Amino acid sequence: MRNKKSVMMLAATFALSATVLGACGSNNNGNNNGTNAEATPSPAAESQSPAASADAGAVDTSEELKIKMLMVGGKPVDYDAVFAEINKKLKEKVNATIDAEFLDWADWTQKYPLKFAANEDFDIAYTANWAFYNDQALKGGFMELTDDMLNKFMPQTMKAMPAVAWEQSKVNGKQFLVPNNNPEVTDKAVLIREDLRKKYNLEPVNSPETYAAYLKAIAANEKGINGFNAKGADGWKWHELDQILLEQANDFNLVDYSMPLAYKLDDATGKVFNIYDTPEFKSLLTYYKDLADNGAWSKNIVSNKNDVWQDMKAGKTASYAQNLGTVAMNLAELKREQPDVELAIADLTPNSKKIAAISTQNGFAIHATSKKADRSLMVLDLLQNDKEIHDLFMYGIAGTNYEAVGDDKFNALPGTPNYTGFSNWGSNSPLNRKDASYPAEADAIGTAWEQKVYHFKLETFVFNDANVKNEVANVGNVMLRYAIPLEYGLIKDIDKGQADLIAQLKAAGIDKVQAELQSQIDAFLANQ
Repeated sequence: MRNKKSVMMLAATFALSATVLGACGSNNNGNNNGTNAEATPSPAAESQSPAASADAGAVDTSEELKIKMLMVGGKPVDYDAVFAEINKKLKEKVNATIDAEFLDWADWTQKYPLKFAANEDFDIAYTANWAFYNDQALKGGFMELTDDMLNKFMPQTMKAMPAVAWEQSKVNGKQFLVPNNNPEVTDKAVLIREDLRKKYNLEPVNSPETYAAYLKAIAANEKGINGFNAKGADGWKWHELDQILLEQANDFNLVDYSMPLAYKLDDATGKVFNIYDTPEFKSLLTYYKDLADNGAWSKNIVSNKNDVWQDMKAGKTASYAQNLGTVAMNLAELKREQPDVELAIADLTPNSKKIAAISTQNGFAIHATSKKADRSLMVLDLLQNDKEIHDLFMYGIAGTNYEAVGDDKFNALPGTPNYTGFSNWGSNSPLNRKDASYPAEADAIGTAWEQKVYHFKLETFVFNDANVKNEVANVGNVMLRYAIPLEYGLIKDIDKGQADLIAQLKAAGIDKVQAELQSQIDAFLANQ
C-alpha cells in the first residue's frame, strides 16, 4: 500500500529520487490518490495585477527574522553545514534564516500532533495527506493562505504552480498548504534478484504467477535468504504486497489506509465496499497462504523490525515492494556497490489503471499562530523556485553531498548519505535534479505508467472522520490483530480467519464508518 509510515525505509534514498516518482515515503497511510497535474498557471497567478507585483517587490524585510521550521525525518549529518549555506542565501535575498527541528521517523506520528496541541513556537511545518494535513487544517493548526498573501509573498510559486495543484490541496474550500510541484505516479513495483531468477531458469517476473514461482524457487533452493520481506512491525495495517496485488490488480482505490473501505476506479457512483469482503481478497488469501506454506517469507515477518533494503543488500532478502523511484535508486545503489549482484524491477500489474498523487503528497504549511507568516512564505517561495537555494535544500553542498551534472542531473558522492532521509521533498519542483545513474529500465516503466494515468471523479476526495474517530481507531486495531496474521498466512483456516475478521470489523463499527464515508462521497459527487 501507499504506506507513508514506512517511508523510513525509503527516506535514505528519497532525496536522491525526489525528481523521479516519489515518497515517502508511501500512507505510505493517507488519501494520496489524485490527478496528474498539467503545467497550467493558477488563476490567481494569471490575474496577478501590476500592483500586486509591485507590492511583492516592496515587502519590508529590514528586520532580520529567524524562521522556525518543523521537519519530518531524522536530522541529516550535514545539517549544520548545508543550512549555513542556505541561510547565507536566504539572508541575502529576504533577510531571514531557517532553524529546523526534525521529528525522527521512529516517533514522529506521536510527536507531530503534540507540537500543535501545545501550540509550540514554530512557523513552517512539513505536512502531507499522510502527515496530518487534513487533520490539522480542520483543527485550526494551519493558517489560511489567501490569494493576496500568495500573490504578494510567493510570486514565483504562483507563476509556476499548476492551478489544479492549488485546487487539490484545499480543505473545505480554503487553502492551507503550499504544495510541492512535482506530480508522481503512486503505484508500486517489486525489486527482485534477477541473477537468482536466471540461475533457476525462471520466466521473467511480470505477473503474480511468475512472481510466485520466483519466490518458491528462492525458498526451495536458497537457504538463509527470504524470498520476500517487509517491515511489518511498524503499525502498518496491510500486507506489503496488497497495494500491488489487491488494489492495483483490481483497479480498487482505498479511500484511507486506516480502514478497508474502497471503491472501483471506474465506478462513477463511488459505491463503497469492504475490501476484505470481496472475492478478490478471498482469492488473494489463497495466494498468500500458498506462498507462506512454501516458505516464501519468514514466519516472523510480522514482527520484523529490520530495514528491508539493508537486508537485501546483505543477501538476506530476494525481493521487496516499494514505489518506483525508491526501487530504481536502490537498484542503482547496489549496481555501484555490488556490481556482481544483478537486480531487476518487476511490474506485476502492467495493464492496470495508474493513479497519480494529488498535490498534497508533499508540502509545507504555516503554523496558525506564526507571527512571521509573510517572511515564511517568502522563504518557501525561494526553497521551491530559486535554483541555487533549491539545489542546496534538496541535495546539499555541491562537491560534498552531490556532484552536479549539468543543470538537471547529479551524481552521488560518498557524502550523499549525509544529507538524505528527511522531508525536504515538500519543495519538490520542476527544478529537481535527476540522478544521472537512474536506471533506464525504471525510466521505461515510468514512461509507460504515465500514459496509463487514470483520472476519476473521486481523485480529490478527502474523508473527514470527525464523526467516527472512535470507530476508525477500533477498525484499525482489528486490522492489526486479525488481518495482518491472516494475510501473511499465519492462520491455518483462511475461511474462518476471513469470517472472524469481518465479524470483528462489524463489532468495531465498520458499518457506521462505511455509512459516513458513503454519505460524504455522495455529497462530494453531487457538488461536482
